[in-house]
Amino acid sequence: MVGSLNRVEDCTHEGNSLHHSSPPPPSSIMGARDQEPRDSVSQPQEIALEVHKVIPPPPRSTLDRFKGRFKETFFPDDPMRQFKGQPLQRKWILALQYLFPILHWGPTYSLALFKSDIISGLTIASLAIPQGISYAKLANLPPIVGLYSSFVPPLVYAVLGSSRDLAVGPVSIASLILGSMLMQEVSPIEEPLLFLHLAFTSTFFAGLFQASLGILRLGFIIDFLSKATLIGFMAGSAIIVSLQQLKGLLGIEHFTKQMGMVPVMSSVIHRRNEWSWQTILMGVSFLVFLLVARHVSLKKPKLFWVSAGAPLLSVILATVLVYAFKAQNHGISIIGALPRGPNPPSWKTLQFHGGHLPLIVKTGLITGIISLTEGIAVGRTFASLKNYKVDGNKEMMAIGLMNMLGSCTSCYVTTGAFSRSAVNHNAGAKTAMSNIVMAITVMITLLLLMPLFYYTPNVVLGAIIVSAVVGLIDIPAAYLIWKIDKIDFIVCISAFLGVIFISVQNGLAIAVGISIFKVLMQITRPKTVLLGNIPGTDIYRNLNHYKDARRIPGFLILSIQAPVNFANTNYLTERICRWIVEEEEEETEEEKTGKAEQMGLQYVILDMSGVPSIDTSGITLLTDLKKMTEKMGIELVLVNPLGELMEKLLNANQAQSFMGKDSLYLTVGEAVISLSSKIKGGGSNHV
Repeated sequence: MVGSLNRVEDCTHEGNSLHHSSPPPPSSIMGARDQEPRDSVSQPQEIALEVHKVIPPPPRSTLDRFKGRFKETFFPDDPMRQFKGQPLQRKWILALQYLFPILHWGPTYSLALFKSDIISGLTIASLAIPQGISYAKLANLPPIVGLYSSFVPPLVYAVLGSSRDLAVGPVSIASLILGSMLMQEVSPIEEPLLFLHLAFTSTFFAGLFQASLGILRLGFIIDFLSKATLIGFMAGSAIIVSLQQLKGLLGIEHFTKQMGMVPVMSSVIHRRNEWSWQTILMGVSFLVFLLVARHVSLKKPKLFWVSAGAPLLSVILATVLVYAFKAQNHGISIIGALPRGPNPPSWKTLQFHGGHLPLIVKTGLITGIISLTEGIAVGRTFASLKNYKVDGNKEMMAIGLMNMLGSCTSCYVTTGAFSRSAVNHNAGAKTAMSNIVMAITVMITLLLLMPLFYYTPNVVLGAIIVSAVVGLIDIPAAYLIWKIDKIDFIVCISAFLGVIFISVQNGLAIAVGISIFKVLMQITRPKTVLLGNIPGTDIYRNLNHYKDARRIPGFLILSIQAPVNFANTNYLTERICRWIVEEEEEETEEEKTGKAEQMGLQYVILDMSGVPSIDTSGITLLTDLKKMTEKMGIELVLVNPLGELMEKLLNANQAQSFMGKDSLYLTVGEAVISLSSKIKGGGSNHV
C-alpha cells in the first residue's frame, strides 16, 4: 500500500514537472469507468498465441516521403495516371480533353442527345430569364445585368465544366452578399455607376480566387464550410432575401438600406402609410401561384415543367395586366426601359486601385467561396444521381474562369444554381449543351425581346425571388443535425441567427469560427479510452462501450485515437498520468476492503493503432512517459505503432535508447499474454 501511495505521489509530481502545469480537473470520461464493479477484473484468457515481431516500415528517402505526402495532399485523384503508357500524340489529346471537357463529349455528340438538350435548354431559359432580372435587382444592380450574366458564363462553363446537369447563372445568395457588402461603402442609388463597376471588379476577384483554388489544387479550403454551416447560412439568407422583397411586395418607396431582420421589420411597420393595396394584391396572388406550382412539382417530379415555367408565365401575365389596366399609374412600379443588344465590354471599368479595393477583394473572396461551394455541391449531387464523376478542381477552374471572363463582359458573380440545375436534370439534359441552348435563348431575348419587359412590375420579380429561396430553408436537415451532433446544430443555428440578426457575412464568419474551434478542440483534446478484454478472445475494446469487456490485473491498457502533435502533448501527458493515479487509488481502496488482487500496476500499454501521425513533440511525450513510469516502477509498452510513428520512434531510439526489446508489440493481446507469462515466470523486475 505504501508503494502504491508513493507511485501516486511520483506520478502527480512528474505530471506537474514535465510541463510545469497542474493536472486538469476530473473529466467525465472517467465516469463510467469509475463505476465498473471490481468483479469485472479478470486474468487474460489463456490462449496459445504467437508473438509477432514489430518490424519497421520500408526505408524511404526524405524526398520520397515528401513526394508521397505532396501527392496525397494535392493530387488524391491522381489525374496523371491516364497518361501512363500512352503515346505522345494520345497524351496531347488527353491533356486537351482534361483542360476542355467539351472535347471529350463533343466528338461523339449525336442528334438524339441534342433533342434532349434543346428541350432542357429552352426549359431552363424560361426560368433563367425572370430569375436573372430578379436576382440582379436583389444585388442592387440594373436588371439587364442579370440577363447578361445568363449569356456569357453558361457558354464558358459548357466548354470548361465537367458536370452534365449544372445550369449556370446568377443565384440568390451570392446576389444578396454582393449587394449587401458593397452597400457598406457605396450607395447603389446615389452612385449607381460606381456601384456597378465595383460589382464587376468583385466578380473578377471572385473568379480569380476560384480559379486559383483549382489550379493550385487547394479545394480543401472550401471544406471549412461544413454542411451544418451551409444549412444554417442558407436558411438565414432565405429569410433575409424574403424580407428584402417586402419593399416590392408592399409597394414601399422609402425602405431601409440595412439587411438585418430588426431594421427591416421596423421599416415595414413605420412605413405603413406607403403600403399599396394594388401592389399587395398582385404580389400575394402571384406568390401563391408560384408556391402552388412549386408544390405540385415537388409532389410529382414528372410535372417539373410546372414550376419551371411558372416564373416566366407570371412575368408574362403580370406584364399584360399592367399594360392593359395602366397599373403603373395606380401605385405599381415597373421595370421600365431595358437596353437592347448583347453584353457590352466592361474590362475598362474594373478598378484595381483606390480606397474601395479592400472592400472589393473581401466581397470577391466571400462571394467566391459561397458560390463555388454551392456550384460544386449541386454538381456533385446530380452527378451521383446519374452515376458519373464531377472533378472538383476542374469545376473550380471552370467557375473561376467564367466569372473572370464574365466580369469583363458586364456580368456579376454566377455559379451553378440548384433550382435551375434541378429543372435541367428533370428535363432530361444529357450534356453541357443545354447551357449553350439556354445562352442562345437569352441572347435572342437580349437582341429582340427587351421592349416586352418595359411594363413588367417589380412586385412579380419579388414574388419570384421569394418562391425560389423558400426551398433553401431545410428544416428536416436541421432536425437531423440536432439528432446526430449537438455541436454541429449549434454551428447551424449560429449561422442562421447571425445572418438574420447581425449581417450575412458576420453570420457566416461566426459559424465558421465555431466550426474551426470545434476542430481545434478535437486536435488539442484527443480521445483516450481504457481498454478491456472480451472474454474468450484476444480482442480488447473500450470498457465504457463493451460492458462485457474485463480489465486485466496489473495492466493499464489505454488507446490514443488521434494524431499526436505539439498541440496536444501536454494534455496527453496529464491525462495518462491521471489514468495511472486513478488506477493506483482504486487499487488502494480495494486493498482496504480486502478485494485487491495483490499484484499492483505493472504495465501501462498504449495502443497506438489510432495514431496516424506524430511530430517531434509527440516523440518527446513518449520518451518522457517512459522515464516517468520507470521511476514509478512501471513499464511502458507501445502496441502497433504505424508507419510514420514507427519510423520516428526508431530514429529517436537510435539517439536516446529509451525503448527496450520488450517495449513494442503488434497487438494488445500479444502484449498482455507475453507480459503476463513474464510476470508468472518471475522475469519482471516489478513487485
